[in-house]
Amino acid sequence: MMWYAVQVRTGEEEKIKFICNKLISNDVLEECFIPYYEKKIKYMGKWHITNEILFPGYIFMISDHIDDLLLNVKKIPKLIKILGDGKEIIPLYDREIEFLMRFGKKDHFIKMSYGYIENDKIIITDGPMKNYEGTIKRIDRHKRKAVIEIEFFGRVMDVSVGVEIVKKI
Repeated sequence: MMWYAVQVRTGEEEKIKFICNKLISNDVLEECFIPYYEKKIKYMGKWHITNEILFPGYIFMISDHIDDLLLNVKKIPKLIKILGDGKEIIPLYDREIEFLMRFGKKDHFIKMSYGYIENDKIIITDGPMKNYEGTIKRIDRHKRKAVIEIEFFGRVMDVSVGVEIVKKI
């Protein structure tokens, strides 16, 4: 199976995913998904868990029938393009698929990670970021998130994931 990133209008990801799943046959489209990450936000004096889209403006498709997929995708409104190099559509690289599978598992949902800071060093004790502290570019302790640097879509980009620092030593 090949994985593809599809650019859509930001804010329309869920709607377009629904349309794709409805209009494209299961024989052509194995799965259409949007990766999310878990995040905590504080309002009304309490912390609440919410879900945010990991890559705003993108949905992902898994298919072994790229020609049939392309024919079907052209019929979908508000779908901008399947990513490629301008001449051809390029599937995600293995390292990109590994990132999505390692962090998001089969449900494509990245859970919160938990850790602490000791002598200005971040130590993640639980969650998908455990053993990946080296990818953390910065932590926003107040917003309970970390910005990690990854190579995706052929470029280095910053992506937010949920991280709660429970203490500082």
